[in-house]
Amino acid sequence: MTKNQINMTEGPVLTKLLQFSIPLIFSSVLQLLFNAADLVVVGKFAGDEALAAVGSTGSLINLLINLFTGLSVGTNVVAANYFGAKNKEKLQQTVHTAMLLSIYSGLILTVAGVFSAKGILTLMGAPEEVLNLAALYLQIYFGGITATMIYNFGSALLRAKGDTQRPLYILFFSGLINLILNLIFVIGYRMSVAGVGIATVISQTLAAALVVWILIKEQDEFHLNIKQLAVDKGIFVKIVKIGIPAGFQGIMFSFSNVIIQSSINSFGKIVISGNSAACNLEGFVYTAMNGFSQGALTFCSQNLGAKKLDRIKKVVWVSQAAVVVIGVTLSSIFLYFGPQLLGFYTSSPQVIEAGMVRLWVIFTTYFLCGTMDALSNAIRGIGHSLVPVITSLVGACLFRIVYLMTFFQIPKFHVPITIFFSYPISWILTYTVNIICFVVLFKKIKKTQFIQK
Repeated sequence: MTKNQINMTEGPVLTKLLQFSIPLIFSSVLQLLFNAADLVVVGKFAGDEALAAVGSTGSLINLLINLFTGLSVGTNVVAANYFGAKNKEKLQQTVHTAMLLSIYSGLILTVAGVFSAKGILTLMGAPEEVLNLAALYLQIYFGGITATMIYNFGSALLRAKGDTQRPLYILFFSGLINLILNLIFVIGYRMSVAGVGIATVISQTLAAALVVWILIKEQDEFHLNIKQLAVDKGIFVKIVKIGIPAGFQGIMFSFSNVIIQSSINSFGKIVISGNSAACNLEGFVYTAMNGFSQGALTFCSQNLGAKKLDRIKKVVWVSQAAVVVIGVTLSSIFLYFGPQLLGFYTSSPQVIEAGMVRLWVIFTTYFLCGTMDALSNAIRGIGHSLVPVITSLVGACLFRIVYLMTFFQIPKFHVPITIFFSYPISWILTYTVNIICFVVLFKKIKKTQFIQK
């Protein structure tokens, strides 16, 4: 093992999970800090309408990119599996297939995002005063989305061997550039949402260039040779088999969130702005929990490749416990300081009050979301990507849509807090079903391995 690799198939699980997850958590938190800086800068210096415009695009961005982000998850699982099995030839093919796939993904997203942005925002019921600004931001964002895809696939490959430190350095540097450009474009040149969008594209392009440079310089089986970029059909099928269901699951969650955002939009720009700021704060807690969720994915996949099933079971429960501890701790801190933290985004008391309504509902139950995701990733890591899709589709997405179409429509309950309660209820339903599915699937895999012996 080199200094940039972690052997997840041996040694103490918690120690190695922390070694993998902590840099990943810091990476995600850094990214959120810089994203928060986008909202803070635009909210303070371009006004609440600009804040609402940028904030209201999050669910739509996720809806459009989640399918291809799922393919990067598939890349991580396939690469980690071959790494655990010590299959260097297949790992090399995975690297070159994945990086070419990232370029294709980005080009498709550029066309889809640039030309559909305003139409979808209109269907979502975006208020007239923020529609044009939101559409402009989306068009700029998707104009540079190829760089984001290259970074996502490249960092997924690095994570497959346990390298979460170098992506952290990349995000710190590119995020710092993003922050500096935000200040120049929004404050100096008064470019409002266009400035935020352009700064994001430039910083993401820098991140993509750095991750490609790292892969080219690698001396192990993760080395990237630009001249050897090609799609291996067998590897592509494996990535798609894991990635498409993972992406579809993300799309379903994003679709339900788009419907939720549409319901929130009906309450006007104060609630939209408060919801946007609260969502950004929630992201810090979510990404901290998600670090261990990603750990469960990669650890389970490596150990499946090494055929160490008992260790998979231990990984699942250690990652679940870690998610609960960090979720409850951070949620409590963020909830206590909620008004002050929301004050970074806006000086409007009404917006802060609207944001706190959401924070009270989400942060008291957020650990459930973390455990749900960690278990979904564990199931995906052992090669069953379709199961989490089905459980999430029914337990979370379908439930939320039905909930908003029925219970929320009752006049007495037609208020923002009713919308927010759809989240914890759906987490409980999905997590319960995932527990049952994991137990059944794990027994099936163990039985298959016993027969093969």
